[in-house]
Amino acid sequence: MGELIKRLREGLPGEAVLTDPDVIRAYANDMASFCEAGTPAVVVLPRTVEQVRHVMRTATALRVPVVPQGARTGLSGAANASDGCIVLSLVKMDRIIEINPVDRVAVVEPGVVNAVLSRAVAEQGLYYPPDPSSWEQCTIGGNIGTASGGLCCVKYGVTAEYVLGLDVVLADGRLMSTGRRTAKGVAGYDLTRLFVGSEGSLGIVVKAVLALKPAPPEQRVLAAEFPSAAAACAAVCAIMARGHAPSLLELMDGTSVRAVNAMTRMGLPDTTEALLLAAFDTPDPAPDLAAVAELCTAAGATEVVPADSAAESDLLLQARRMTLTALETLRPATMIDDVCVPRSRLADMLDGTAAIAEKYALTIGVCAHAGDGNTHPVVCFDPADPDEARRARESFDEIMALGLELGGTITGEHGVGVLKKEWLARELGPVGLEMQRGIKAVFDPLGLLNPGKVLDP
Repeated sequence: MGELIKRLREGLPGEAVLTDPDVIRAYANDMASFCEAGTPAVVVLPRTVEQVRHVMRTATALRVPVVPQGARTGLSGAANASDGCIVLSLVKMDRIIEINPVDRVAVVEPGVVNAVLSRAVAEQGLYYPPDPSSWEQCTIGGNIGTASGGLCCVKYGVTAEYVLGLDVVLADGRLMSTGRRTAKGVAGYDLTRLFVGSEGSLGIVVKAVLALKPAPPEQRVLAAEFPSAAAACAAVCAIMARGHAPSLLELMDGTSVRAVNAMTRMGLPDTTEALLLAAFDTPDPAPDLAAVAELCTAAGATEVVPADSAAESDLLLQARRMTLTALETLRPATMIDDVCVPRSRLADMLDGTAAIAEKYALTIGVCAHAGDGNTHPVVCFDPADPDEARRARESFDEIMALGLELGGTITGEHGVGVLKKEWLARELGPVGLEMQRGIKAVFDPLGLLNPGKVLDP
């Protein structure tokens, strides 16, 4: 321990090396439930690339594991510390280095907060689409690590589609640049895409070149109430089959709607069993909204209400963004899943989740990026009740099994981390798992980067 701290301080300022047990304990875990976390030996907060390189050279020399962290808003345990590790927090590397409206790129450090970047590019008439629900806190580095999504994905895609190039510090301290800043580029293997979603297990992202889009017109939202989740999912399928391109298409089940109402007093319809929000950001959204309203009505919507103003649209979207927070008020703890299925199987996923909730006598609310088939079942439980905690864990696993049975994936945007390691092996199969572990061995032969996560046994 003494040698580790001594060497780290040789290349880092004193305030960047944290050793107080009470302080470093606060860096032990992210926001996931049922994920073990160890006690780090030290927390470091570098401000420069060279300081990150020094940390990794020191870790390699002393064979000390390193756990990279951003804002720790993750939901899979990917940022959880392991015993005796170096926690490498990148939140102090928070510069927006460049915003280029001609090339339509932003160059940023990993600690830049998503909302800060979004507002900065908006000032220049540009748009960075990925917008996770935690966008006011989560960092770009964390978004890259977990391949984050958000409400806009149905039209604009996920983080991976906006990462053009990266600077990465490898496990041994070498610095590597991947990708490009040009509009096109297909030279060599796509190492940039390899790092997106790798959860810090292959290297430390210290700079990113991100693609931007022209700012779209302000979107308008339509809300449709349904008597069942299946009816709302039928509307989703009809909207997509007709070729509409909504800027978002979000679903809240009845449990979620009632939880948001109880917490916010927004006046959402308590009697609905599913609320569908559709938005368009075209210059004239009225025709699309009218067409979607007709499709919702045909699918069984009991009421369809277009927002009268941008302010009312924002209010409806705020209700959707508040869903997870509201569900957290129902019981002392939650487990948040993010199973993604083909849109055509969305109703089966929601109905199956409801059956699982009934089987285990639990409250499970579901919100979804419905246009992507990306569901977020939220299992509400009391961890102080051993039987209820057991039922919560078993229900979580059944939900993931259901997703795979429906041709889906165990995670659409939250990552694997600790929580879903066993399920990743099932999804990949033995050959896929072997190939991915081979890639891990090339980039991290000593197994120092984020051990115990993703692919690690």
